[in-house]
Amino acid sequence: MSEDKVIKLGAKREKSNEHKEHEHKNDELVYCSFCHRPNTQVLKMVQGPGVNICSECAMIAVQYLILNDRMPSAEAQQILDAFWGKAR
Repeated sequence: MSEDKVIKLGAKREKSNEHKEHEHKNDELVYCSFCHRPNTQVLKMVQGPGVNICSECAMIAVQYLILNDRMPSAEAQQILDAFWGKAR
């Protein structure tokens, strides 16, 4: 997995000779659209088109959705099992 703190969804893979330029761009402050913390205060930040979410807010959202529905669909359960490393 990438060591970048800010992960851009939909971004094309960069060539290795452009990697240093990319590292400088990651020094920019990026704020979570939900909790408004900068990427310097969170583990990871995911950037989407016009919105950012930190790893902590993403986890809270996932937990809420699971607990709110109480019983995830079979497809959602497969994704959760894969995420938590439960092989079937």
